[in-house]
Amino acid sequence: MTSIVSLENLVATIAPGATLAVPADYCGVAMAATAALVRRGSGKLHLICVPASGMQTDIFVGEGLVATLETSAVTLGEAGGAPRFQAAARDGSIRLVDATCPAIHAALLAAQKGVPFMPIRGIIGSDVLAHRADWKVIDNPFESDDPIVIVPALSPDIALFHAPEADRFGNVRIGRRRELATMAYAAKTTLVTVERISETSLMEDERDAAGVLPALYVSQVAIAERGAWPLGLWGEYPADSAEIARYAQMARTPEGFRAYVDNFIQRARAA
Repeated sequence: MTSIVSLENLVATIAPGATLAVPADYCGVAMAATAALVRRGSGKLHLICVPASGMQTDIFVGEGLVATLETSAVTLGEAGGAPRFQAAARDGSIRLVDATCPAIHAALLAAQKGVPFMPIRGIIGSDVLAHRADWKVIDNPFESDDPIVIVPALSPDIALFHAPEADRFGNVRIGRRRELATMAYAAKTTLVTVERISETSLMEDERDAAGVLPALYVSQVAIAERGAWPLGLWGEYPADSAEIARYAQMARTPEGFRAYVDNFIQRARAA
């Protein structure tokens, strides 16, 4: 049964060393939970970006909360590169596991379906394949002279994201963001922050139910108003481009990063 908890109790579920899946910046990033987790502190995480990430991951890396980072990209988009990620990649303070967007989705889909691997096209001959010993090339058993890559199933300990709304039963509105469903289906535990809680079941209207993640796949929900800020949340508010650019500028130095994150945590606590 889904529990509705405080933000602090929700992030307390993220244990040291956990494998944590987070979504791309356009897909509902739990930034209030990010601030709460930084404030609380955590052991080194294996962070999986589904399939890419930005400011959230840069903060986690800058705070020293990441041991292994599995992703296809980390970028601040129009604001440029992710400074703390770039610094960590250069100095080797994190283990970087390079991936591609389709490969991450395929690996999560394998976990969702309960199969050990998923075949995928488009990787043979790439440098990525050369550095992934866990990705194998096999012969297509149904066609001759047709090698294909298989990627192992990926089942995160925890999926963490932000959404507009949940109901008191634990159903969560995700709309067309199917990446969020894929994460939740594959993960052992799913933690969601939301803008609000509805007293009416989101499954009640047949026309809307397809855009709702059932409570069966949701472990805990916490209210966090404007919980994706400064990133945007579809149908609710746009990304704060000026704030993201300010972060990109300040995070170029360890001192600037520290000042930004300290203020970010204070603002999140006061919200």
